Amino acid sequence: MVAIGMLILWELVCRLFHIREFILPAPSIIAKALAEYRIPILEHSWWTLITTLLGFGFAIIVGVLLGVAIGFSTLVYTGLYPLLIGFNAIPKVALVPILVLWFGIGAVPVVVTSFIISFFPIVVNVSTGIATTEPELADVLRSLGASRLDVLRKVGLPRSMPYLFASLKIAITLAFVGSVLAETMGGNSGLGFLMVTAAARFDMALVFGGLAAIAVMAVGLFVICVAIERRMVRWAFRGELVM
Repeated sequence: MVAIGMLILWELVCRLFHIREFILPAPSIIAKALAEYRIPILEHSWWTLITTLLGFGFAIIVGVLLGVAIGFSTLVYTGLYPLLIGFNAIPKVALVPILVLWFGIGAVPVVVTSFIISFFPIVVNVSTGIATTEPELADVLRSLGASRLDVLRKVGLPRSMPYLFASLKIAITLAFVGSVLAETMGGNSGLGFLMVTAAARFDMALVFGGLAAIAVMAVGLFVICVAIERRMVRWAFRGELVM
């Protein structure tokens, strides 16, 4: 209901104040553009979705492995964590031209950018979940003869699952940011490329249509993450899971 109310308000503001279409198109004009350009929007959306999922998949693999290593080993934490923080502080927009120079225009820079921008939250959350394992639980397992790896497997990894899913819900949106950023600067397909092309001819309705398509895909994948979280870590929540 809130979203519908905002769209109605947006429509009224555009019509009452006679805002020009190339500055801010009304929702009805955006809907018309979505219908008119549905084929190219679907084609470019499919490309953006595939590259984003590839980057996100690599981010999950690398993020979980690094998070486990950092949370499990003080030595790895001391040596690697500061480097990750420094790397994450680099503006990703500055990396895209380098990736295009290395890999050329196409899917590879898009996938890599999506990976780079989305793996850091996964690393931080997984490592936090493992590093903050209750000492009492570890002491009980060690008194029963468990090794450090046993403690990690039986306590650390299960305890880090809620942290992992919390990071996935953040990372999936960031993955779309990375993909679209790379597509606008060095892509030949995807919604970012489509929006840059549309903006060059002042077709703002199509630009906003591309933004709407990105938002729909991001919300859809977010909902999927929440559904998987409900099934896998329901034990971590006393009441209903809040998104």
